[in-house]
Amino acid sequence: MHGYGPGSLLFGDEERKELLDLMDNGYLFRYGDEDNPNYKHKVFDFERELEKHMGVGYATAVNSGSSSLVCALAAIGAGPGDEVIVPGYTFIASISSIVNSRAIPVLAEIDDSLTLDPNDIEHRITPRTKAIMPVHMIGNPCDMDKIMAVAKKHDLFVIEDACQAMGGSYKGRKLGAIGDIGCFSLNRYKTINCGDGGAFITDNKELYERGFGYHDQGHFPHRKGVEMGNRSLFGLDFRMNELSGAVALAQLRKIDYALNRLRSKKKIVKDIVSQVDGVGFRRINDEGECATLFTLMFKDKETAQAFADVLGTKPVYYSGWHVYNHMEHLLGQMTVTEFKCPFKCPVYGQEITYETHMLPKTDDYLLRSVTIGIGVNDSGNGASYGTSILSDDEEMVAMANRLVDALKKVL
Repeated sequence: MHGYGPGSLLFGDEERKELLDLMDNGYLFRYGDEDNPNYKHKVFDFERELEKHMGVGYATAVNSGSSSLVCALAAIGAGPGDEVIVPGYTFIASISSIVNSRAIPVLAEIDDSLTLDPNDIEHRITPRTKAIMPVHMIGNPCDMDKIMAVAKKHDLFVIEDACQAMGGSYKGRKLGAIGDIGCFSLNRYKTINCGDGGAFITDNKELYERGFGYHDQGHFPHRKGVEMGNRSLFGLDFRMNELSGAVALAQLRKIDYALNRLRSKKKIVKDIVSQVDGVGFRRINDEGECATLFTLMFKDKETAQAFADVLGTKPVYYSGWHVYNHMEHLLGQMTVTEFKCPFKCPVYGQEITYETHMLPKTDDYLLRSVTIGIGVNDSGNGASYGTSILSDDEEMVAMANRLVDALKKVL
């Protein structure tokens, strides 16, 4: 199996029931007539249940996490000349969504939580800054209190990229529900999934209407039936279909079970590994983290590499398109070496240069970190070694002991 997340291993009778409910009737379009018994409104129901779970007023299901980010940027009106601050450690979709909105991504450092460093934001703000995009990387909440304070001070939008952190929380609030808009992914590597899919949430009615309109040719939201006319803006088609909605609905109802199980398993591992003298860990900003991954942080890159070699894995720095240094399309050529690439806004012509190693703190943290999968197995995100959500406590203890043995060899 080429990688997986928790949700992909939890498929069962609940998903089959929701899917068969559709297949028995053959109606797969997200809109329909409420008087038609064949129309089961799975996407609509998923959106309403997601609103309740997240504690927000509005949710929109889309066809991918990338689409959710694009719609969020459209909702705030990001476009040519605008700048959006985003960490250099994130999946490429965070950056590509900004580029495809014709805005400018401004890369910022991460801290020892491997999420956006609030202390690095302020000096990257210019008169053109439109928004901050904190990314709750590998299930760990960003330091949202500090980030929101900076955003409020400078009157900036906050788009939470919670694509890798659905269901997590920060100080009692669900991730994605703290900023102006929150975005989620539902692909096979995520907490819950429907193959491919996504969603965005907000408490702001205007942002909801704009984001929904952008995802569906400008139409107005919160309806089951097809709307004719009354379009609010020019949009595209990022709709979720009923098959995806059916699976997403069943998976959403399992999210608390999944996260409780993951947190319990991670605690077993961390309690054992913590007994090793000299071991360090990524800082966790809140206990509401998703616990999909367990990250050790070493004193230097040489020790991290030696530890990874023992396990047959690699430090987080080598996580492909999750690290700006390996984004050849951002840097401007297909072979990533030492070079610079100017990115020019197509209208205003301002220039921002992207180059390898432009974020030294980010490089240092990632070179010194090794990630172990607890519920996510994804070599593209540095987690090629670990366990799954189905692993029992005995397997978790056995893995923890293997980590201890490896640590004793290198520390």
